[in-house]
Amino acid sequence: MYKSLEELCKIEKEQDIPLWKLVQQDDCRERGISEAQGFEQMRGMYLAMKAADENYDVKLKSASGLVGAEGGKMKDARQQGKLLCGDFIGKVMEKALKTSESNACMKRIVAAPTAGSCGVVPAVFLSLQEEKAYPEDKMVEALYVAAGIGGVIASRAFLAGAAGGCQAEIGSASAMAAGGVVYLLGGNAEEIANAAALALKNLLGLACDPVAGLVEVPCVKRNVMGAVNALTSADLTMAGIFSRIPPDEVIDAMRSIGRSMSEDIRETGKGGLAGTPTGIAIRERMAKLTEN
Repeated sequence: MYKSLEELCKIEKEQDIPLWKLVQQDDCRERGISEAQGFEQMRGMYLAMKAADENYDVKLKSASGLVGAEGGKMKDARQQGKLLCGDFIGKVMEKALKTSESNACMKRIVAAPTAGSCGVVPAVFLSLQEEKAYPEDKMVEALYVAAGIGGVIASRAFLAGAAGGCQAEIGSASAMAAGGVVYLLGGNAEEIANAAALALKNLLGLACDPVAGLVEVPCVKRNVMGAVNALTSADLTMAGIFSRIPPDEVIDAMRSIGRSMSEDIRETGKGGLAGTPTGIAIRERMAKLTEN
């Protein structure tokens, strides 16, 4: 596994091999499978993301009753032309809600990179494919790009909210999606890495404070924020706007911030929103339901 985005950028330039292919080759070597096998396995993940979106059940609620049906509400608002952000961003928001709600409702999703951040990459990629009509193979390549970014983050920092707060989950997912978008828009490795850096920078310090310890509130709505952040980071990059802090240093900063966080805001369900009067009341109500 590559341990730096700088290394990936250097190899792409020196060997004239696209970033997605470098990630694929490394993955296949590590797992002892052919590139064709690896590509089809990644295609399966992309199709599973599509299925999660297509099989969304607007009538389904999570066991806690805290989330559900909001993807349908966003779809209705989008179709009625009520959204200031417009149809495309509305579609991204809708799909982020649908996938992350499906996770809370125990339906099949793809952890990208975690279950709590499962809505970000699918929302961005599926919406962009619908908007631009990219072929499926191109989307699979973009998923390799996203996976490569996630791999570097995992190597240099962490992906779990329990280790580094929600910056490690939604932040990483947003960085992965941003890099994939730039690839689809024709960007090179340096531009891909820059988009990832911009996306992650925007979410540094984000607490992981799930109410009642459930991956529902505020997790579902944070998927929306991570998806939209990925798109703005990609647009900034394609406009020629670059991070003053190198991508790998941004990842290292995320690691440092995560280590300095109180455990109360690292997925324990103690602090942040989970520690508000309403958050505590929900936790107590859920505890009583469990007892009964």
